[in-house]
Amino acid sequence: MNLREIILQSIESLLRNRLRSGLTMLGIAWGLVTVVLLLSYGQSLGKEVLNAFLGIGNNVIMTFGGQTSMQAGGQRAGKKVHLDYADLEAMRHDVPFVKEVSGEVDDTLAFKYGNRIVNLNIKAVELPYGDMRKLNVAQGRYFEADDFTEHRHVAIFGPVAARKLFSGLPPVGQDVTIEGHSFTVIGMLQSKIQDSYNNGPDDENVFIPMQTLRELKNVRDPDSIVFAPLDTSLHIKALAAVRAVVADRHHFNPQDEKALPAWDTIENSEQILQFSIALQILLGIIGAMTLAVGGVGVMNIMLVSVTERTREIGLMKALGARRRDILWQFLVESLTLTLLAGAAGMLAAVVIAALVPAMPLYGAQFKTAHHEGDIVLHSSPSVMLISLAILGIVGLVSGMLPAMRAAKMDPVVALRHE
Repeated sequence: MNLREIILQSIESLLRNRLRSGLTMLGIAWGLVTVVLLLSYGQSLGKEVLNAFLGIGNNVIMTFGGQTSMQAGGQRAGKKVHLDYADLEAMRHDVPFVKEVSGEVDDTLAFKYGNRIVNLNIKAVELPYGDMRKLNVAQGRYFEADDFTEHRHVAIFGPVAARKLFSGLPPVGQDVTIEGHSFTVIGMLQSKIQDSYNNGPDDENVFIPMQTLRELKNVRDPDSIVFAPLDTSLHIKALAAVRAVVADRHHFNPQDEKALPAWDTIENSEQILQFSIALQILLGIIGAMTLAVGGVGVMNIMLVSVTERTREIGLMKALGARRRDILWQFLVESLTLTLLAGAAGMLAAVVIAALVPAMPLYGAQFKTAHHEGDIVLHSSPSVMLISLAILGIVGLVSGMLPAMRAAKMDPVVALRHE
């Protein structure tokens, strides 16, 4: 008997017992809906949390001046390390694993527009900073090389900072006064979801060239240094090389992490990704347990089917059917029942996922227009494949015991069965 005949026979058997088969299939379908929705929820939650964290930048590492905790070169522990601009230049020229480097100075300055005076956070940065930190311009332009070399008095506003100072007026092209110096607003950033930041979210900051800040406050050295490794796989080597270069200049032990503290967003994003995967596995297990309840129903209906067809099994064996033929037949029947119910469950899951509204996460906080940052249930191909794999395992396990019982029947005893 070929596979096609076995499947057709399985469908005929289901149709002979419509109510029993329908109730069994309902349990499988509901279990699969649960699996799909739980996996979709876990996938969407993990994705949005990771995206919100990565609002800080494209795989960046931030370093700060700290305090030594180890003795080095005859100097006692406890020495403070102050970063200077020469550290930036050394990192650019002496660290092969680094792709982009920028200094950063954080401060709060008084901004005046018309009769309005507002204190806003500023970040004085260098040219590659925008690419590393995902500073996408919605209006106007980003900094150009000439803005730094010519010490131009230009500024780029985050959207929240712009609303605070301009009260809804278009900021680009406006002139503002910062600490008594006139600046021209050349751009306003796109609003972004960001729950990880240094000195406030980028939406609330104003960005100016670092070289220009020297004219305002005579500041040359950076508060922190932001850099991006050549590749994410090199982030540990890049940070170690940066510490070695700065340690050589400031005479501390390169193994002393407290002398040069770092925020490795690549390591943090990997941890968030691991959490996301663990959450999906947990939700998948919960869904699989629900699906297993339906699998018990399949096992029950298959055991009843084996009992009802005992004489048929005896006759097949008497005519030469082997154990594996009987085993294969009932196993295929179990999988047919499971997969038919699974197909209905998959369709129901897609419909339900489409009908469920977006669940709040970051949308309300960042006032996104189209539920960006919220949990939206999507029956993605990966979720479907995982659900089908779980369904196949349940169908296989549910049909194995009845199939083995049928395969082990003695043909003489089976033919005498009433």
